[in-house]
Amino acid sequence: MDTSQQPPAGPRGIDSGTTWGAAPYPVLVADPFGDVVEVNEAAATLFPTAVPGAWLRRVVPEWIADAHARTGSPAAKTGDAAGSSASSSACPAHGPVGDRTFEARPTRTDDGDVMWWLVDDTDRRLAEDALASERTRTAFLADASSALLSSLDVERCMEVTARLAAEHLADAAVVVAPPRGGKVPLTHCGPDGDVVHRQVRADLEQLPGLTDALRGFPPVPSRWIDPAAVPGWAVPDRFTDPVGSAVVTPLPGHGVPAGALVLLRSGRRPAFTASEETFARLFASRAGAAMSAARMYAEQAAITTALMRELLPPRLHGVHGVEFAGKYLPSGQTDRVGGDFYDVHPGTDEGQESLVVLGDVCGKGLDAAVLTGKVRNTVQALVPLAGDHQRLLGLLNGALMNSHHTRFVTLALASVVRSGATVRLRVTSAGHPAPLIVRADGRVETVETRGTLVGAFWDIGSTTAQVELAPGETCLFFTDGITEGRGGPSGDELFGVRRLESALARCAGLPAEAVVEHIQMLAAQWVGRGAHDDMATVAVTAPHHAHLSAVNGRSRGRYTA
Repeated sequence: MDTSQQPPAGPRGIDSGTTWGAAPYPVLVADPFGDVVEVNEAAATLFPTAVPGAWLRRVVPEWIADAHARTGSPAAKTGDAAGSSASSSACPAHGPVGDRTFEARPTRTDDGDVMWWLVDDTDRRLAEDALASERTRTAFLADASSALLSSLDVERCMEVTARLAAEHLADAAVVVAPPRGGKVPLTHCGPDGDVVHRQVRADLEQLPGLTDALRGFPPVPSRWIDPAAVPGWAVPDRFTDPVGSAVVTPLPGHGVPAGALVLLRSGRRPAFTASEETFARLFASRAGAAMSAARMYAEQAAITTALMRELLPPRLHGVHGVEFAGKYLPSGQTDRVGGDFYDVHPGTDEGQESLVVLGDVCGKGLDAAVLTGKVRNTVQALVPLAGDHQRLLGLLNGALMNSHHTRFVTLALASVVRSGATVRLRVTSAGHPAPLIVRADGRVETVETRGTLVGAFWDIGSTTAQVELAPGETCLFFTDGITEGRGGPSGDELFGVRRLESALARCAGLPAEAVVEHIQMLAAQWVGRGAHDDMATVAVTAPHHAHLSAVNGRSRGRYTA
């Protein structure tokens, strides 16, 4: 191919006005010793002092001169493979020129010089930096959300919020919770990463935008906040530098704000940019949601605890010379209350009967517990009528039939009174398993009482049995969760009435507390980890030792168990 009409590959002796000299990209040529050979018009505009003969290192940024030293030096040229001088352009260089960034691509000429082509890649690099920044911020927000939601404790959420904000967004951060009782709860985190909780009496108006942020209003721009006006109570103790800039942003919650976040930077760092303020609001929205969820959980937990306290069966003790003991095991490992319940309503004095109530609401879990509470409250209101079991059960049945509940309940009632050394009981069953009596010699008897369950039919009936307990004898009331518990060696065998009677026979002469503990332990061991219904037991025991003493002319029973 005839190449006589083509221009030479190098700049020397070439018509620069028709080739690279007219290129829109800056191009400069330097020899292996670092002297400028030639520049085109675009390069002359970019580097005004870069004229032929000038030393390259004095007229261009250092990163270009260093790249030329690596690429165009005689040593580099000597190391080139024969016939591949143009291949020395393999490694472009990058760097700033003023407020722009360029990529410099080297090409070796036939004369051994290096032609540097500079491409403005400012926009591309800005886009790449912005993309990398967004990826970093997205990853941070994801990690922050996980950290914030890992705990439903309000104080812990405030600690995590302050620590993350101080570490990634500012030099120091302060989480301001809504004021309570005239005091403002604060959570500080300084440059050292230590978190401190404080409660201060402070004028929130001292910090511009704080009162609005606590009301959930949009934040004021950081440039409107005078750093010198930031009050001392809003600055962590170990933040010793003067405040250079501040951001105040709300912590949005569920319906109401969860508080406000204050970010502080020292005067040695650049002020917050609009982009950083926007990102701070994104972080604050996640932190506020987590804090609000934790606060709602704490409130609900407090309400639940108060309700559970009323729904849980009470701890029983001796009343008027009679031993009472009860024990309850809910069906689920996570449930605290269920459908089984018991109560003892003491008589006004020793001559008055105490009312024992043991019940089992159909179903289990929270729904059953709600009806349990209703039944217990209704029975308590009907205690003045406890002398007539039939009437009490009839009124309770009417109350349940007229309610929106579709569940029923079985009940065992016992009116108990001490008479000398014996204890007398009037026992009525309403659809409930009949109680068992263990005599002093170990014999076990079934109380002959039966009746209709409550809350299922308008007409109900029941029979009442009269029982006497000698010293050391016990009457045991239980729910069907005891006898119908499945387990044992096969895993599907009922505990059953016979096994219960055998266990009760071994409890002859034991105190009431020991009886219920023994029965519940055996039943729990029988079912093991398998599913089971609620289990409840109540023991009424006549004490072994008792004597009478006169008090104000009346006999008063005293006993020691």
